[in-house]
Amino acid sequence: MITQTTLQGAGLGLRRALLPELLSMDSHVVDFLECAPENWIDVGGAYGQQLMSLAERFPLSCHGLSLSLGGPAPLDMQLLQRSRAFLDRFQVPLFSEHLSYCSDEGHLYDLLPLPFTDEAVLHLAARIRQVQDVLGRRIAVENISYYAAPFQALAEIEFLKAVISEADCDLLLDINNLYVNSINHNYDAKAYLAAIPAERVVCMHVAGHYDEAVDLKIDTHGAPVKADVWSLLRLAYQRFGAVPTLLERDFNFPPLSDLVMEVSQIRQLQQQGVRHG
Repeated sequence: MITQTTLQGAGLGLRRALLPELLSMDSHVVDFLECAPENWIDVGGAYGQQLMSLAERFPLSCHGLSLSLGGPAPLDMQLLQRSRAFLDRFQVPLFSEHLSYCSDEGHLYDLLPLPFTDEAVLHLAARIRQVQDVLGRRIAVENISYYAAPFQALAEIEFLKAVISEADCDLLLDINNLYVNSINHNYDAKAYLAAIPAERVVCMHVAGHYDEAVDLKIDTHGAPVKADVWSLLRLAYQRFGAVPTLLERDFNFPPLSDLVMEVSQIRQLQQQGVRHG
């Protein structure tokens, strides 16, 4: 498998709506950009040139949307092969996907939760190993937000640990998803952090959510990061060190300067975590 360099610092999601501002942004403002390869594979013309321009200035990480790791249908080998070519072309140091499924006979356009069972662990792990073989590199899987689980024979954290151990893959820890799930499903987010194998955590995400009620949070990626998520991120750095971390924002975009302020806050917390360690 390819030996990859490690991302560093604080990054921002590469979204087409932000392209004009990203292209004029100073190189020191963010440390890397993250994109969904499905949105950029074989894209030419002006968009392709703009992606190339950004890739020349910033390292790219890739966060897949469509592999449907937990799904029942065979993996899309054509997508995997095209993804490998994209990753190799842009020398992408990290590829991640969601610990969920999103397709069967067609694409479902949502990230759906899996039953937390031993059978699901084995199914996921086999598919993750297959993805790693085709891509020629280790991948990271992301804990998703969910609002109802099909069946829970295992606790969420035990299911997550079993998958990454059986698959021998890494973890992209989404702090906002962890916080949202801890409120919605009434568990201790700090205990969850403490149970994660630190050596598996290679990247983290933070994002905003919507407070539907005291006991119901909706993961939106359409708002600023909330104070409780920042606090949990601070604890994560104390536990895992200054893991590279991405700010996700998918819609309702503010001026780029507002997003840059949140990226700067990530950097500040990373530095505090290093000092604490």
